[in-house]
Amino acid sequence: MSASSSSMILHLQTVPARNGALWVRHGLKVFQRKPLALTGLFGIFMFLGFALMLVPALGPLLLLATLPLVSLGFMLATHQVLQAQTPTVAVFVAPLQLTPERRRTQLTLGAAYALATVAIMFFSDWVDGGSFAALQELLGKGGDVDEAALEAALAEPRLLWGAVTRLGLATLLSIPFWHAPALVHWGGQGALQALFSSTLGVWRNKTAFALSAACWGGLALGFSSLLTLVLSLLGLGKLLPMLMLPAGLMLSTMFYSSLYFTFVDCFMFGAPRDLLSEKR
Repeated sequence: MSASSSSMILHLQTVPARNGALWVRHGLKVFQRKPLALTGLFGIFMFLGFALMLVPALGPLLLLATLPLVSLGFMLATHQVLQAQTPTVAVFVAPLQLTPERRRTQLTLGAAYALATVAIMFFSDWVDGGSFAALQELLGKGGDVDEAALEAALAEPRLLWGAVTRLGLATLLSIPFWHAPALVHWGGQGALQALFSSTLGVWRNKTAFALSAACWGGLALGFSSLLTLVLSLLGLGKLLPMLMLPAGLMLSTMFYSSLYFTFVDCFMFGAPRDLLSEKR
């Protein structure tokens, strides 16, 4: 599956729920093959993201607009790992180098994602009446936090509704954009067609996606609990915040490494079930 300007024939498929766990296992296996290269890619993205956040007004918007391309870049990276290649940062710009039409479509998807995310943020702020912003301001004071004010902020009922709104709308937004960049890159679809196809693909395979989400949540919770227990037994609890950062980086990289398998399973030939037994 090369990154050529031609379009591949994609077929929307419905897969069993158990494939959600298969996606997770394949993501872990791919990470095992090229841990430094893949983690490096995610680290570069994080560094550039922090840099963009320092740019007033326009920076955060640009960061949001890059997220669809980042997910596609990791799909390309996973594909390269499966071909025994070492992925480089070039995977993030490769989707913009196919044809002018596909480049415009990818940029359109990025802009639409950024604007939709900003709309969700404004609407959620309206729902919680600014309670989330007030909580952030309190936490930003560090050691000078007024405990009474913090308790009052956490007890604000609108804070919960705002959090539910943010999470719910962000989840809904991820559905049409989950496969859309890949459908443009490999399928040559237009923006609206790709968004519709992605929504249909996720909906038809919702049980597999639900199981995958549960597996990732279980992995994150289990790993953090194990790390906390081990450090507590060793009397090194103060190191927990320091070690959670690289642990989160690795888990996030593993997750992004699994995205390729969700796409090929839903729209192409299916995830290779013999991947775990391959020796490379």
